[in-house]
Amino acid sequence: MENFMRVINIIANSDVNLNEGISFNTDFLEANVINILLLLSGLIYVLKEFLGSILINRQEKVLIAIQESEERLQQANLRLSESEKQLAQTQMVITQIINEAELTAQKVRQSILDQGKADINKLISASKASIATAEIQIKQQIQLQITSLAIQRVTMQLQNQITPALQAKIIDNNISQLGGNL
Repeated sequence: MENFMRVINIIANSDVNLNEGISFNTDFLEANVINILLLLSGLIYVLKEFLGSILINRQEKVLIAIQESEERLQQANLRLSESEKQLAQTQMVITQIINEAELTAQKVRQSILDQGKADINKLISASKASIATAEIQIKQQIQLQITSLAIQRVTMQLQNQITPALQAKIIDNNISQLGGNL
């Protein structure tokens, strides 16, 4: 209101030539200045409460929206921190699983190698035993054949060398040796 009055005073006190178009009428009744001032003050009074309540409602809504946004931000930050914790735990579990898998793979590989070595040793032992058994059997067969051949040769030589007289003499000799034991 004071600004309005200042503007009016500045315009009234200025040295404006009346013939140039804009002039200030100092007769307040004729210019309806009082009516305009009353109308303006009434509008300001009425609109002050109306606009004030709208602005207060708007301010409350904005404050509520800001509070809700802050709460959602806090909840989002909590969920983010929980998710980060879960991610860290999951990464730890994954690391443990990978380490255990590598250990298991090493143990399985070593077990397979050890089992392979044991199987090779068993095969070598079995092969040696089979070879030894085969050698013994071959030696026995050779001995049997040699013995059989020797007996056949001796038998043939005896049949060729022994005459019926010599045979009777050997039989008599054997009987005389057994003579007292019968």
